[in-house]
Amino acid sequence: MRKLILLSILLFGFFGNSQGSIKKLLKKHNQESVPYISVEELAMPKTDAILLDAREISEFNVSHLQDAIQVGYDEFNLETTTELLPDKSATIVVYCSVGIRSEDIAEQLKKAGYTNVFNLFGGIFEWKNNDFKIYNAEGETDDVHTFSKEWSKWLLKGNKIYD
Repeated sequence: MRKLILLSILLFGFFGNSQGSIKKLLKKHNQESVPYISVEELAMPKTDAILLDAREISEFNVSHLQDAIQVGYDEFNLETTTELLPDKSATIVVYCSVGIRSEDIAEQLKKAGYTNVFNLFGGIFEWKNNDFKIYNAEGETDDVHTFSKEWSKWLLKGNKIYD
C-alpha cells in the first residue's frame, strides 16, 4: 500500500518547495505512529543514536548520514537488522528521503520490541537543507540521490542526483 502512495505522490505531483509542504506531505501519508526527531535534535553533540538508512543501496551510495547503516526498504529484512541491534532500548533513528519509507521501517522495529525508535523529520533532504554534512564512500559530498526529478523538488540545497 505504501508503495502505491509513494507512486501516487510521484505521478500526481503532491510536492511543494518548503518545509511546511513536507510537514503537510508527512501529515497526509504518515500515521505518526513513530515519534519524529528533528534534524537539529539529531545533530546535537550528545545525541548517541544508531542511524538506519531506509533508502535503497543506490541512494545510500550517493550519500548518507555519517555512520548510517543501510537497511533498505524494498529489500528490508527485519531479522538481519535486529541481529545488528541487540540492545532493544538503544536510541535508533530511521531516515529516508523525506520520512515516509522510514516510518514503515521504524514501525517494524517497534513491533519487534525496540522502545526508543524515531523517524527523522524530513529525512536526508531536510538534513542537507539545514546545511548538515552528508557522506559517501570517499568522504563528504554535496550529492543527494533524489529518487526522481519530481521528488528532487524537496531538496533545496546540494547536488540533485536521480536516475
